[in-house]
Amino acid sequence: MSGHPAGGPLSGLRVLDLATLFAGPLAATMLGDFGAEVVKVEHPAQPDPSRGHGPSKDGIGLWWKLLGRNKRTITLDLSKRGGRETLLRLAADADVIIENFRPGTLEKWDLGWEELSAANPRLVLARVTGFGQFGPYAHRPGFGTLAEAMSGFAAITGEPGAPPTLPPFGLADSIAGLATAYAVLTALTARGSTGEGQVIDMAIIEPILTVLGPQPIWYDQLGHVQPRTGNRSANNAPRNTYRTADGSWVAVSTSAQSIAERVMRLVGRPDVIDEPWFATGADRARHADVLDGAVGAWIACRKRDEVLAAFEEAEAAIAPIQDVRDVMTDPQYQALDTVTTVDDPELGPLRMQNVLFRLSATPGAIHWAGRPHGADTDAVLTELGLTGPEIEELRAEGAL
Repeated sequence: MSGHPAGGPLSGLRVLDLATLFAGPLAATMLGDFGAEVVKVEHPAQPDPSRGHGPSKDGIGLWWKLLGRNKRTITLDLSKRGGRETLLRLAADADVIIENFRPGTLEKWDLGWEELSAANPRLVLARVTGFGQFGPYAHRPGFGTLAEAMSGFAAITGEPGAPPTLPPFGLADSIAGLATAYAVLTALTARGSTGEGQVIDMAIIEPILTVLGPQPIWYDQLGHVQPRTGNRSANNAPRNTYRTADGSWVAVSTSAQSIAERVMRLVGRPDVIDEPWFATGADRARHADVLDGAVGAWIACRKRDEVLAAFEEAEAAIAPIQDVRDVMTDPQYQALDTVTTVDDPELGPLRMQNVLFRLSATPGAIHWAGRPHGADTDAVLTELGLTGPEIEELRAEGAL
């Protein structure tokens, strides 16, 4: 299963990515970014649907180029006898398997934890599903959208009196992907002490609930239910988006008391700083109409660049509302190389998000963008020890 360029803090870690559509595959991508050797296993006739999600160029899905980076791609039908046996051989040489089939699917193919751990007692199996491996919803179809609805995220997102709002991107899946990568590394650390692998049960409905903060404890202790407040916050003000004289938008945050004072001095309302209610974020939030009115009126009379420069000089917190066109040219993102260039044999130079963080001594890297469906099947299986005739026999069976 060799084939990944040497280097990276996770070099030598072998991962089988059996998952589809975002959360599980994203976790595998992040492991691959830091040196893990990831083999993406897809059905011969039903590739990962992310290959067809969103815009494509020359018939090639662009989302896949991001999600499939640093992965070798093979095809394998796990429901076939040859596919099952080949996966067990791959598992014997792997450290991690990431899958997101509905609970019981691997067991139906005789590829459950009992069989996989027998093939490799040191294996870590990450099972990523909408609702987890047990409970009344476990066997329902589960997607990130449902997690965004169930967790309380949609209920607090949107303007007061308006409908709940879902995010226009895979928020819950992305959070679950981060959490799964964390869980994998935690389980591997435990393996270093015990010598044994284990099962990770990752329910997509749970990590998003964690990042929503103290809502459960607020309700438990106070009966408090957070309402929709639009761009405002119940914890501080002024905090909103404001339109500039040239039709642009900026966002202002005053989470720190000192920043709130600087903002109000800047916009010509230092008098409110002496009001008793200005002393805490929650009390300021209750007077958001006054504060937003002052900040909004000041910003509305000035162009965006003038507003940003004035806030920077005052050491007050502000950012332009940027779309992807602005992100691609933003000087801070450019300095960090947040959006980097990857050479791709199919499409040429591609710009995509770089690895998630910078390590000073053992940095991650993008070695290649997502590869074609099954591009590495023969190479990976040959490295596994299969002969040419054996590979052809699997292909004849429909297992590849």
